[in-house]
Amino acid sequence: MAKPVSISLHQFTASVQAAVKAALKDHPKFQGAEVNALALGYLIRGFPVPDGILSRVSLAETQAFASDVAAQIGQAHPEAFGAARPAGGAVLSLGGHVILGIPAPPEIVEFRA
Repeated sequence: MAKPVSISLHQFTASVQAAVKAALKDHPKFQGAEVNALALGYLIRGFPVPDGILSRVSLAETQAFASDVAAQIGQAHPEAFGAARPAGGAVLSLGGHVILGIPAPPEIVEFRA
């Protein structure tokens, strides 16, 4: 089993913001998606998507956007993911909220403030 990795929450947030900005170039329907919160649950590490954006995109477009963001995050933090880089983005819809991001890695990743 791989050793746990510690990543600065500030550094991770900056990487997610940069990944979203880069993915927006290929997914203009997601303009206005800003990362101002992160969800760090057991299934996904991600950010909420505003309802106004969700009302004008398909599930396929949402998955493609999430996958582009996940690829950027995997490149920004190879030490955290190693060979287990996210294969694709994760889309979680629960209780009327949609979160896009990466599946939680199988190893423990600790985020520090």
